[in-house]
Amino acid sequence: MPEYMETTVDKFTFKVAVDRCYNEQGVWALKVGEVVRIGLSDYLQQRSGDVAFADVQPVGTELKIDDDAAEIETIKVNATAASPVRGRVVTVNPKMEMEPEVINQDPYGEGWLCEIEPTDWEADSAKLLKPEAYFSVMKTEAEEEAQNL
Repeated sequence: MPEYMETTVDKFTFKVAVDRCYNEQGVWALKVGEVVRIGLSDYLQQRSGDVAFADVQPVGTELKIDDDAAEIETIKVNATAASPVRGRVVTVNPKMEMEPEVINQDPYGEGWLCEIEPTDWEADSAKLLKPEAYFSVMKTEAEEEAQNL
């Protein structure tokens, strides 16, 4: 179970897991053995709404940074999850086909999207935001959005 940094903006509480890196859009990357598991941050999944459908790129797909790793359809928006790393998709979370709502229920655990065999984890992870940096970006964005309501 990861540790979290947490903030409440308006009536919403957002968590950022401290054991992984993030891209600017809120897709996280976590090194698990030889692969990198990716998923949506708590903030991104809350902002997007209840997930109805998740179309993840199939096993064998080569991804570059910012390529669409998945298309997420929610009750509010259609969104894409931009790959935070370069590499090849080696596993798609089987829950995405029949239980995509797990993204909302457990974004840092069971709600992961896919696993990627990274081309160069060291170089790619150095370009990602550390948890504290993403927390700051997310908090600022959430506060600005709350003020505009």
